Parts: sequence; C-alpha cells; structure tokens
Amino acid sequence: MSRTSLRAAAVVSLAALFAGTTTAFAADDSNPPVAVQMQDGVYVVTLDDAPVATYAGGVPGFAATKPAKGKSLDAHSANAKKYAAHLSKKQADAASAVGAKLIYSYSTALNGFAAKLTGAQAAKLTATPGVKSVVLDQKVHVDAVPSTDFLGLSGATGVWNALGGISEAGKGVVVGVVDTGISPEHASFAGDPLGTTPSATTPYLDGNQVVFQKSDGTQFRSDRTTGQQWGLDDYSTKLIGARYFSAGALAGGQDVSADYLSPRDGAGHGSHTASTAAGNANVSASISGVNFGTITGVAPAAKVAMYKACWEGPDPATTDDDGCYGSDLIAAINAATDDGVDVINYSIGGGSANTVLSADDYAFLNAAAAGIFVSASAGNSGPGASTADHASPWYTTVAASTIPTYEGTVQLPDGTKWAGATVTVPQGQTITGPSIYSGDAVASGAAAADAALCAAGSLDPAKVAGKIVVCDRGVIARVDKSATVAAAGGIGMILVNVSPSSLDNDFHSVPTIHIQNTARAALLAYVQGTPNAPVSLVSGNQTGIVTPTPQVAGFSSRGPMLTGGSDVIKPDISAPGVAILAATNNAEGAAPTFGFLSGTSMAAPHIAGIAALYLTAHPNASPAEIKSAMMTTAYNTVNASGAEATDPFAQGAGHVDPTKFLHPGLIYQNGVGDWLAYLQGQGYDAGATPIDASDLNLASIAIGSLAKEQTVTRTVTVETAGTYTAAVNLPGVTTTVTPSSFTAAAGDQVTFTVTFKNASAPVEQWATGFLTWTGPETARSPIAIYPVTADAPVEVSGTGLSGSVTVPVTSGVSGTLPLTVSGLNPLILLRDPAHVVKGHTGNEASGADTNGIQYWYVDVPAGTQLAQFTLDSSDDTGSDLDLYVDRVDNKKDANVLESWNSASGSADEQVRVFAPTPGTYRVRADVFGFTNPFTWDLSYANVGSHQTVGTLSASPNPLVVSLGEQTSYQLNWSKLQAGAKYVGLVQYGTSSVYTVLEVAAGSKH
Repeated sequence: MSRTSLRAAAVVSLAALFAGTTTAFAADDSNPPVAVQMQDGVYVVTLDDAPVATYAGGVPGFAATKPAKGKSLDAHSANAKKYAAHLSKKQADAASAVGAKLIYSYSTALNGFAAKLTGAQAAKLTATPGVKSVVLDQKVHVDAVPSTDFLGLSGATGVWNALGGISEAGKGVVVGVVDTGISPEHASFAGDPLGTTPSATTPYLDGNQVVFQKSDGTQFRSDRTTGQQWGLDDYSTKLIGARYFSAGALAGGQDVSADYLSPRDGAGHGSHTASTAAGNANVSASISGVNFGTITGVAPAAKVAMYKACWEGPDPATTDDDGCYGSDLIAAINAATDDGVDVINYSIGGGSANTVLSADDYAFLNAAAAGIFVSASAGNSGPGASTADHASPWYTTVAASTIPTYEGTVQLPDGTKWAGATVTVPQGQTITGPSIYSGDAVASGAAAADAALCAAGSLDPAKVAGKIVVCDRGVIARVDKSATVAAAGGIGMILVNVSPSSLDNDFHSVPTIHIQNTARAALLAYVQGTPNAPVSLVSGNQTGIVTPTPQVAGFSSRGPMLTGGSDVIKPDISAPGVAILAATNNAEGAAPTFGFLSGTSMAAPHIAGIAALYLTAHPNASPAEIKSAMMTTAYNTVNASGAEATDPFAQGAGHVDPTKFLHPGLIYQNGVGDWLAYLQGQGYDAGATPIDASDLNLASIAIGSLAKEQTVTRTVTVETAGTYTAAVNLPGVTTTVTPSSFTAAAGDQVTFTVTFKNASAPVEQWATGFLTWTGPETARSPIAIYPVTADAPVEVSGTGLSGSVTVPVTSGVSGTLPLTVSGLNPLILLRDPAHVVKGHTGNEASGADTNGIQYWYVDVPAGTQLAQFTLDSSDDTGSDLDLYVDRVDNKKDANVLESWNSASGSADEQVRVFAPTPGTYRVRADVFGFTNPFTWDLSYANVGSHQTVGTLSASPNPLVVSLGEQTSYQLNWSKLQAGAKYVGLVQYGTSSVYTVLEVAAGSKH
C-alpha cells in the first residue's frame, strides 16, 4: 500500500498591497526608475502620521491623543481637536501641492483625505514625502464568477430555485467527505446545537450518537468523538458526523505532530472540499483583508459528515511527509458506509490506476452497492495520456475544468498583452518596471536550474532588486517563488507555465500574474533580448478577449485507462476545479480562513454536491442513475482558442450541466450484479457470469481493441416518455444502432445494440465521437474505439526443449502483415545468497528492510524489445505482494525517470515494458501481507537482447490477412536448454500489438 500526498496551497498575507501601498524606487545605473501609471478618478490618500485614535505623541506642540488603557477615545477633547486640525492642515497642503481639492478629510480613525485626481496628480502624490498610499476609490467589478453561478445553480431560473430554494437544495441528504478533516467553527459548517428530542427533520442526539432521518426514509447514525482541539459540542445540526482514523498512519511511522489527533483539519484540504460540496449559503469570504463576496456550497442544505484519514506532516516545504494510509482510508470508507451517508467525496488519488480492484475500489463497490454515490478525483498528473486514477466503473471519476476567474494582464510596450490569473495586482492599478528572467539572475553558488524556478536563495539581489521577475512554474510551490522574488528585492512576478497547466490565484508576496505556457517563448525573447525590458502588470483582463471556459485544466489527469483493457472511458465527467474559493483550516479559537485551491480535488466535491441535489429531487436514485444523468446531459468543454474540445479521455462525457440533469430523459442503470459480471470478465473470481467490459451498461461506450466487427448492448430506462431517435458521429467507423428509434412510456426499459466496424479510421489511434438519442430530452454518450492492426492473444505458452504453438489472429487491416519475432531469452532469478530474506533467496542491496520491501537493480541493454519482471508466490490465496519497477539514473540515490507497477490484491504480479528505454531498472517487491508457509521468486527477462537462446520463428511470415477475418500462424522453437523458462515476443507489423510466448523447457528426460 502506498500513501498519497495532499497539500493545500499556502496563503501569504498581502494586506499592504490591498491597502494600496505604493513604493518609489530610487534610480541607479542597474535599476531604472519604476514608472507608476495611474488613471484619473477619485482617490483615498493616506498620510504617514498616526490619526487621533492612535497618536501617542512625539510631534512638538501636540499632546498624545491615544486613549489610556481601559479608556475610550475622547475625540472632542481640546488636545484631540488641536491635533486633528494639524492633520487636516497637512492634508490640505498635500492636496494643494498637486492642485487638488479635498472631498473628505479623515483624522480620527485614518489620517488622510479623498480627492478627485488626474493620473498625473495621483502619481505625483505617490512620490510625495509623508504620503503612505494613494488608492483609487472605485466600485470593484471582478472578473471571477463563483462556481455555483457558473453551474447555473443560483438565480430565479437556477437549479436551487427549481428545488424550492437554497434552504431545500440538498435537504435530507448527507454528504460524507474522506479527507484531511474539517474546521467546525467555520461559517460554512455552522449549525444549531443538537437537541435530544427525536425529530423527523432535524438531527438529534441519541446518547452519544447523532441521528438524522434522511429523505430516502433511512437513518444516518454516527458516534461522536473527541480529540485534540475537538469536543462534543463541535457537532451541530449541519456538521452531524466527524471521525478520524490514524492507526494506519501511526503504525506506518507517519509523523502527525503538526496535525490534530482529532477530526480537526490541519491542512485545509478537507474543509475546502466539504464546503465546496455542501457548505452553507452566502458565507462572506475574505483573504488577508480582501473581500471576495460570498460563497455557497453546491448543496447548501445538505448535512456534512467528515471522515479524516489524511494527515499533514511537520515540514510545510514538502509533501513527502503528508499522506493517507490505505488502512485508514478503508476504515473511513467503511465508517461512512456504516453511518449511512448518501454521497462520499474522495479527493484522494495516487497516480495512474493499475487495477480496477484495489482495496479502496472494492470498498467503494460495496459502498455503491449500499446505494452511496461516490465522487473520486481523477488526479493531477496531466496532461499526459493514461495518467488518471480511479478506473472502476461503479464510482464517478472527475476531471477538473476552468471557470471565469480573477484576471490581470501582462503588457509589453509594443502593446502585446497576455491575460492571466491574479488576486495580487490591485484593482485599477498598473505596476510597471524593468524585468528580468530569473534564470539570468543566478545568485552566487546557486544552480541556474534553481534560479529559473525561483527556488529559495537562488536569485541575486543585485540583479533582481526593483524589477519584475519572470519565473518558470514547477517543482517549487508557487507562493514560495514570489517569496524568493520579494526576498531579493523584486517588485513583481510573472509566473509562466512551461507546459499546459492551470492558471492559479494564489496570494503572493509581490504582485503576480500567472500566465500560460503559450506566451513563454515570446515573453522570454523580449525580456532576455532587451536590457531592463519594461513590462507592466495591469489589473483586469485588458486583452479584449474573453478567456474561454470551461477548459480542462492542464494538470487534470487523462485516460485512457491502461487497466481493464481500456474498455471503460475514464474520467467520467468534468467539473470546476481551478482557482476555487472555499473554506480552509484554523486552530481552535482562531479565525476561520478561506483559500483558492486548484486540482481535481476541487472538481470532485462539485460532483458530490450535484449528486446531493439530484437526490433532493429523486431521493431513491441509485448511484448509477445519478452518474448517468450527469453524463448524458453534459456538454463539451473548449480549448484555449474557444473551439469545442471533444476528447473523452480529458473531459469524460463533457462538463456537468446541473440545469439539465434533473430530467435526463434516458437512464443507463447498472448495479452490483453488473459490476461482479464485469469483474468476472476481467479475470477476477467474482462468482458471476462474465461479460465483456464493453457491454457493461454505462452511459459511455469504449472498445479498447477493435479488429473485427463488434456489437455492444445497452439498456435504457425511460425517464421522460416519448419517441427517441439515435444518431452517431464517429469518423472512420461504420456504426449501426438497432433499433435506431423507439417510442416508450416513462418507466419502460428499452434494449438496443450498437455495431462498430472499422472503415477508414487509422489503426493504433483512438476514434472518438458520440451516440445521441434525441427526443423530448437529449441523452448523449461518449464513444471511444481503438482500431488495431491485429487482435491477438496477449500471451501464449508452451513446454519442451522444442515445440510449437498455434496463435490465432484477427486482422484489423488487409494485405500482408509481417511478424517480428524476438527471443527466446531466459527468465533469470534475482538472488543474492549472501543476503537471505524471508521466503526468498536474497536481496542484492541490503537484505529485507523493516517494511518488507526487497529490491534489485537490473540492466536493460539496447536492443531489448520486452523487459519482463515476474513475481511468483507459492501462496495464491492468503498473501499479497506488490511489484514496482522504476527506470532510474543510477544505483545510488537514484532519481526515478519512469515507473510501472502491478499492485493487485494477489501474490502473483507481473510488469511488462515493451520497447523499453535502455538503462538501469530498479525492481522492488513489497511483501504487503502473507500467510505461512510462504515462498516467492522474482525473475526477469530482457527479450531480444544478446542473451537469446535456441531458435524461435513464426510461419507463415508474413501473414496474408483481410480486415476483420481470422487466421493463425505457428510459433516454433528448438534447441532450448533444460531446466529453464524462456520468454519470446511477436510484434504485428509496426504496431503496439504484441504476443508474449512463455516456454517451460523442462528436463532432457
């Protein structure tokens, strides 16, 4: 089991920036003057001297006016009036010096004045001695849109109103959150104290349990707990459940000293996800003194139950010491199911899924079987293909997309403009100064690579002071980069992506605009090509181009899922996940906090909350029904140019549309029997009749390998009566829907088939499109088909020193199909007799470590076509071993370059790397659990390398083939050595389709 790291974004105070403080920089040869550009308007000008309320004396002729301890201010005393007149005189003098007239004079709580100024007058005042700040007085109109507004939840025609108003949206539903905990005093989770009188509508206490009668007629019932900074009175009619699970973390050596051994949130992540899904309505949100209006959870009337299973480590500079242990996560899922939540949000993941039945997958199967809708984050490892987590079909895997956010503009003197994300360039202001690329400002003794990333201590103050610094995104926390710039004397930062990714609103130490990678080349060409090149950071989007939304975030993990034959499309759907404003964490007695966070962690709770809204209207809906309703009513996301983006492995079925999903028209139902049949078809012993994964009754259709014509079957339950007609858009693939039209009443079930045959779609590429049923409602399903050169067995086997095996092949092309044969190569047992470990012959490095992990290094030479690593145990039922393979750069303090793993619940695991990059591979066996007697072996083979033994051939070769037709060939081997096992490989044409041959040579007799 591996743990998963979580990290909430740090919040750096910028109260001074938002108070309008400006700074004048003296000119010198290396740092030209900073030009402060200001517009005409009404300004509030603050002067340096203390106002009456805080004046402690010191000005000759004026006594202190600050009230004594325990006393109130007497603003009408003679001393106060005298000092106020003095301040007013200085204010009038300052205004007169620039030819301005006062609108207001302030002297008691603030020493300053309001005046209507030209931009030139305001700029002159900024540079006047004794002036603290010059701030434009205006009604602020920010570019951001709350995610709930973007989703169409608010307003007279919004979803909340359709459900009876905010007070009804999520009513009777419990949203369970498995995460880092919760902040009970936060306004997003405020409720009334719990009483002891049983109620049909209000949560109440029954002994030490919180009881709540849900709208589906069942009961939520959860034990109250206490812990560090957590008492029994932290539960309320809103926060009706809160438990924590740390035994696994503590047993695994997790340092939780910086966290709370209680349900209290030590990281901010759990409060953020919980408030996004089901936080109270109209909660005023501010960060570092900046008011961002109000926030409302997606299902504000829903109840919240927190199941803390993720822990914050003591080092804020790294995520390595944060994590969630599998045992704790399973305990949390189990508890949530036992308590009776309706929805679980699971914003936790660990990289590309390698199985559909990990321990948490299995726990969620049972939770879904119990009627619980599960929303799981897809992961933040995008934009590469096959990076998504959570591959199982019984929950909903969520991608992250953008919404309109707070923006600023990077502007060059020639008029070039790039819009980006910012909350640190004050409204109405422009910050202009010379610029420098951080990679060109390397501090003595620092590495250029660190400087490019603005790592702490990497920038030379002599080069950075007074300048706007361009920093590359990556490795270092975004807010830490601006702290580095500030420490070196920089006045601003342009944070630029180096690859497609999110644009994030962070509270930086200097005014910062975060821009996309598409601007990087031109920006650096200008900054590096022009000494002290002036740039401007301007508030608001000044480009005249509205930033297209929703775009799938660059960080959002993608499909296709490599596990399960790629016959299920993941992610399932996308939802807002970039720069989401929600609750964060606080200590007991401290002020509640808010923060902007980005990630699929933020997208998943939107879907969890939307599921709660569906349950408000349909209290007895199954998880599959809710998922289907979301998917079939989703719409396409867009790309950076605003054009529709239709990639199902990025957006799933599309972006969720709550304004339509309450009445989906047609519903694709599936349940535990279907899931077990699916698992049986995947090779698991689920005690069911197997089905092809492509036939699982999902609101999407995928075929991970199409060589011949294939028909899939679906059944829909009619939600809205009427006549529905099918249409398919799938370029290059001939598609037939039968029946193509039907008329049915509400509640009827209609079964149809869809037949696919490749006509002209390129092989070894995904063909994608949609099946759309149009009628009283529209129900759209994404389709992904992968035409292949050939459909052949992944593995065949044989025995003997010589022999042959027949290999059946269905061709996906017509003509001749060459067969490239590699091997045979021996399976080599990894052993080191000098280091004996339990159940095995040795560990090359250090023997068995205390965590039951053994590892070896294997050299994979050039010319290898397949590197195979096989972990074989004598115990196939009671033990659990996991296999990890990493390509590394050396055998000491190795850096991981690529990774693969096989970590199912069984004791036999295998990793195959086709066409591997030559180099050093670290092979790790993790003895996670075992029963005695117990032995195991780990072996490897480099197929196609110089270790070839005997002969291997294919006949006939090439094959004469016809598209969709089946044929066969013989694999023949001879001259093998007795007592060994061998591996060979067949590649079909130049495709990525392979058949692996394993031969047990046996003895000579």
